[in-house]
Amino acid sequence: MKTLFRYATLSCLVCATGLAQADTGKLLLTGGVSSITGSAGGGLTPWAVIGTNATEGEIGVSSYFTRAVTQDYSLNSYGLALGLKDRVELSLARQDFDASPSIALNGVAAFGVQPGQHIQMDVLGLKLKVAGDAILDSDSWMPQIAVGLEHKQVRPGSLQSVFDFLGVRDSGTDVYVSATKLFLGQGLLLNATVRSTNANQNGLLGFGGKAQARSSRSLQTEVSVAYLLSKNLAIGAEYRQKPNNLEALGAASGLGNGLAEDDWKDLFIAWAPSKHLSLTLAYVDLGRIVPGITDGRRQTGYYLSGQVAL
Repeated sequence: MKTLFRYATLSCLVCATGLAQADTGKLLLTGGVSSITGSAGGGLTPWAVIGTNATEGEIGVSSYFTRAVTQDYSLNSYGLALGLKDRVELSLARQDFDASPSIALNGVAAFGVQPGQHIQMDVLGLKLKVAGDAILDSDSWMPQIAVGLEHKQVRPGSLQSVFDFLGVRDSGTDVYVSATKLFLGQGLLLNATVRSTNANQNGLLGFGGKAQARSSRSLQTEVSVAYLLSKNLAIGAEYRQKPNNLEALGAASGLGNGLAEDDWKDLFIAWAPSKHLSLTLAYVDLGRIVPGITDGRRQTGYYLSGQVAL
């Protein structure tokens, strides 16, 4: 996956320099921003829109960097996306999760977790628009609909022994369907996504699990709403349902709710000073993340994200 990430990065840079930039007619912020997994949408969930500034018949590229910080954890995420004729989106993201509190797991068993441990995850995404058009159909009830997948590969480092204990896998693929409806006259965007997944904490804690854990896929719902205050400024909120696969396994292992997983929420403001740049600031509530080592604290904080699109 590491070699793939380098190859895809090089390919996107070649596209960005080798293709003429279109004088796009795509409206500001209607293509969403970059989610933490690299696909276009909100910060926490993909939308049916195709990222970059490319419209029909054009090819575009975008890149992003996101920094999220909560009471006990932090996450850096960065990546690239390629938009093909406003129909297909290819994305590649890398996440670096500061899992330093996990050293407390050495007090539970001889896991050998190293101080300052980070978890890294690569996400390869593909999205295909299958029906509707967010702009052209803005005066009707027809939403834009897209199907997508996110293949994730995790590198847990010294947390591999914990992964082995939980019986989780280090790779998995989410499949989702998104419907995005833009009411252009009212400046309102609504999105609903249904995701088939067995990821724990979006994949950062692996996929599935053994024994009492729920290893099979489940359907999770994600919703977003955004309101355009002006042509280049939007506010909104997101809610992302999570599968909570590991809590039962934690309880059976004598950890109580120490492996519980909660739904994610955010409130965001997005600003596009130009058609090539957007900045997003959000308050996030990620609920409990391995509460057994963080005294059950809810992980609230912020994320700041910047995107450059051609």
